[in-house]
This record gives sequence, C-alpha cells and structure tokens, in this order.
Amino acid sequence: MNYIQAIILGIVQGLTEFIPISSTAHLVFASRWTNIYNGDPQQITATMAIIQLGTVAAVLVYFASDILSITGAFLRDHWNLLSRNRRSIHHSGTQGVRPIWLSPEAWLGWLIIIGSIPIGVAGFWFKDVIEGPNTKNLWFIAVMLIVIALLLALAEAVGKQRKDVRHLGVWEALVVGFSQVLALMPGASRSGSTIMGGLFAGINREAAARFSFLLSIPAITAAGLLQLREAWDILPDDSFMPLLVGTIVAGIVGYISIWFLLAFLKKNSTMIFIIYRVVLGIIILILLWQGVISPTVNV
Repeated sequence: MNYIQAIILGIVQGLTEFIPISSTAHLVFASRWTNIYNGDPQQITATMAIIQLGTVAAVLVYFASDILSITGAFLRDHWNLLSRNRRSIHHSGTQGVRPIWLSPEAWLGWLIIIGSIPIGVAGFWFKDVIEGPNTKNLWFIAVMLIVIALLLALAEAVGKQRKDVRHLGVWEALVVGFSQVLALMPGASRSGSTIMGGLFAGINREAAARFSFLLSIPAITAAGLLQLREAWDILPDDSFMPLLVGTIVAGIVGYISIWFLLAFLKKNSTMIFIIYRVVLGIIILILLWQGVISPTVNV
C-alpha cells in the first residue's frame, strides 16, 4: 500500500462510516480500484479495521464532553451506591426507564454497555466468517444495500420518533444493539442498521444517530485494536506508515461527517440515503449480471 491508496481509503472510510450508505461496500470498490495488496481479502479486512480507528477518534473528539460526562457520572453514582452515600443520590424524573439512583449520564453508560453485548458476542463467534473472502462478495453487498434501505424506509414510515436520549431504556438499547449486529454483514452499514433500529424503537432521528455513534465506540475500537495486533503478521512492513496517514485522514473526514449527519437529521429524513442505497445496489446487481464486474477479486 502506498500513500495515495491510503489517503483514498481514508477519505472513503471517513465519508461512509457514519453516513448510512455502507462503508464496507464503498471500501471494497476503493480497494479494487486502488488494487491494494493485489486484492488479498485478509489483508484488506485488516486494513479496513485499522483505518476504522480514525473514525473512532473522530467520535471520541466530537463527543468528548458527553463521554467525560458519562464516565464521570457512571463512576460517581456507583461509588455512592457502594459506599451507601445515599445523601448524594438526588436523581429523579426517571420516567420508568432507569433506576432512581442513576443519573441520566450514568444510565446512558449502562445502555452503551448493554447495547454493545450483541455485536460483541456475534463478532467473537463469527470472527472467521467476518474476515473471510465471502464478506467481499458483491452479490451479497448489493443485496444488503437494498435490504437495509427498505428496512430503513419501513422504520421511517412506522417509527413514532417520540423518544430522545433521556427516554432510552434497556429495550431501546437492545433493539439498537441487535440492529448493530447487522453491520457485521457487508453492505448493511453500522449507522444505517443502528439508526433503523432506533427508529423502530420510537427514537427520533437525531437521538438515534447520536446513540448510534456512542454505541459504535466499543465495537469499532475492539475490532480495530484486535486487527491492529494481528496486522503485524498479516500486512507488509512498508504499509504501516501509509496506514497511519490513511487513519488520520479517516478521522478528519469522519468528524465532518458526524457534524453533517446530525445537522441534516434535525430537519430531514433518511430518504436521500435510502434512495442512494437502492440505486447503488441495483447498479451493482446489473453490472454483476452483465459480467462487467466480478463478484470477488479472485473470479
């Protein structure tokens, strides 16, 4: 991998990780176009996971105040409970979704933990499949682009969108968490799947996107760090400096993408992304059917 290839992948990763159009689908095309590692699927998967750390950094920076607030409240509330310092517990207005002794910020910390369990379990059990060559098959990617688009459209139609982050409970966290498992399927999109799950659970668009971003931190960080450890044996030695550059680019572009999507969803639906996914999926299917492109790089 050279620097130009790394920068291209970083831009694609940063643009597509948080916008619900599937980063994997676009990174597969970008990796084919740039011909990194001669199309080796294991090396491409490792590269994608490492570059994702740039978008993790974008989330950490963008939501730094929220993360510090959640962490501080989580530690404070549990310390007060363990030390039986009841006088320090004055939380009210739980509206039936959180324990009285937890502040909204500490409760949000628990919801992130609860919502991360499904993808953690699924990622552990299906690790070999996720990293295998079939995950880059364009037939599967095209179908998932369309399927998630249709489910997202259904969620837009039937979701009540009345709840914000303060009204989230275990049920909403599990719905979004299990929806995030779909992101393990190429073409699904992590943000697309989790926003879809949030809408089905009755969360408004902006809150669904915000919770989606916070929920992505444990999953993407774990995947990236695990692949970073394994990448030392998988990737060529001369690829690590370009990878570092690509990761930084992904972080910068990802930060801008977060800002854009949250601002966009305050006033607009996800329909433009739904249409884009369907059109892209259909185009890929037609190109595959006509034999213009191959399903995998090895075909």
